[in-house]
Amino acid sequence: MTNALDKGAPIRIVLDQSRCEGYGFCAEAAPDLLELDDEGELTVLVEQVAPEAVDRAEAAVRVCPVAALRLGS
Repeated sequence: MTNALDKGAPIRIVLDQSRCEGYGFCAEAAPDLLELDDEGELTVLVEQVAPEAVDRAEAAVRVCPVAALRLGS
């Protein structure tokens, strides 16, 4: 999906908090990577996404209706 994946660089989830509206679809897609608190604040739980979790991270990015997430290195 991303160039960083192709190069083997560490992958992280980048959150644009100003865009996040707290829908929580991303946290449902990847509850081990993202958490939505009672006030609707999203928290990225991991510094770097483990190789076995990249699919879930990609799914979380895809389901965000306001494009508040992206994968980066």
